[in-house]
Amino acid sequence: MKTAGEWLHGALGYECRDPALLEAALTHRSAGGAHNERLEFLGDAVLNCVVAMLVFREFGAADEGELSRFRASLVSGEALAVVAAEIELGEQLRLGSGELKSGGFRRKSILADALEALFGAIYLDGGFEAASQVIERLFVPRLDRLPSAAELKDPKTRLQETLQARGLPLPSYAVESTSGEAHNQMFQVRCSVDALGLRVVASGPSRRRAEQAAAQLILNALMQTSQGDQR
Repeated sequence: MKTAGEWLHGALGYECRDPALLEAALTHRSAGGAHNERLEFLGDAVLNCVVAMLVFREFGAADEGELSRFRASLVSGEALAVVAAEIELGEQLRLGSGELKSGGFRRKSILADALEALFGAIYLDGGFEAASQVIERLFVPRLDRLPSAAELKDPKTRLQETLQARGLPLPSYAVESTSGEAHNQMFQVRCSVDALGLRVVASGPSRRRAEQAAAQLILNALMQTSQGDQR
């Protein structure tokens, strides 16, 4: 079985000089001892800086808002979890017994956090240039696969712009109910476009997520109506 150092060299082409940094980056707090939360904080900043430079260089005609959406798409928790899975980061993690039993090595949030911690460790071990090279190796190939800036707008923004383009009033959002424990709540939100007679309800783990989901349902309904009118 490969050591963590051998895995790191094979996956990212980097030789870590301080094994303790690498070990900390790969250790979840559930395992006890030195863990990766502080390195995650540092790695998040390094990652955002490098990816900001990448999109700035790649998309010369994009404005600030578009650049922000490109960066956000690349460094989202979902996107980072995909990158972590591709390099088999989960197999290298040190987890507590509870997390191991519940499949924590596959949990997206744990994978994303560990990847950021790894970037933080490489920054401390080899400096900004070393961390930048590793991040570019992972993210440059993803630049060509990014959706357009317009497609990356969140559903609430797209719905607002769609209604404004039609000269219609903005949608209204209201929380219909909340359920679950304080640390694990579920929100039900209603989105209404009274001018079109549209009203939907969607759920999410936060009010914002529920509103976004409801806005997407309205957008889907508008798209279906538009396609029907074209037939």
